[in-house]
Amino acid sequence: MSKVIVITGASSGIGEATAKILAKDGGKIVLGARREDKLKKLAEEVKNLGGEAVYSVTDVTKVEEVEALAKLAIDTFGKIDVWLNNAGIMPSSPMIKKDIKSWDAIIDTNIKGVMYGIGAALPYMYKQKSGHIINISSVAGHIIHAGNAAYAASKWAVRAISDTLRQEVAQDNVNIRVTNVSPGAINTELVSSLPDSESKKRLQQFYDAYAIPVERIALTIKQAIDMDEDTAWNEIIIRPTKQVL
Repeated sequence: MSKVIVITGASSGIGEATAKILAKDGGKIVLGARREDKLKKLAEEVKNLGGEAVYSVTDVTKVEEVEALAKLAIDTFGKIDVWLNNAGIMPSSPMIKKDIKSWDAIIDTNIKGVMYGIGAALPYMYKQKSGHIINISSVAGHIIHAGNAAYAASKWAVRAISDTLRQEVAQDNVNIRVTNVSPGAINTELVSSLPDSESKKRLQQFYDAYAIPVERIALTIKQAIDMDEDTAWNEIIIRPTKQVL
């Protein structure tokens, strides 16, 4: 039976690429993101590729919208097999610039958004005694760089959340898998969204030199999903071959 996969941040980047690659297996994809025009277009692409798709405009900083996305999956397909917490932002600047607006946005999106997603999916997964939570962290959650404090802190938090969840579901014996994926430089919209011009220029040069196609991450996510359900691929770090840190 085809799996039901919920994806946040589905309108571009890792989310979009993963939806497309899973559609080829006949996946039932539940798409959540803020941009309805892109969601509508992606839903049609998923169907054309052999999958099924529904969508709901979802801002992961709003718990009621995340809960509604989970309910859409249940109401439409009757279960949630996989929940991919992919939505994230990457504003970066030195702390001396005191960009409090960006700090708050990072915490709300990258940390609370992940926890809201887990909180929305987990009761259904406990009830069905199966499921798979996949969280997108970053190599920035393993290695610190100057000028990247808030983003790195959020991605370290995602790793901590992931392993805490892994231990909890293992103790409860509910056959729920947990996977944390930490990509390096990949071609997404993250860099273009940076508000700090100096950080944006520096990172754009780095990404231009090293970034790999986002489909590499989507394929890795598919491989994690496709593993036998008695086995969980808990921690994945995936970088361009040429990336040093």
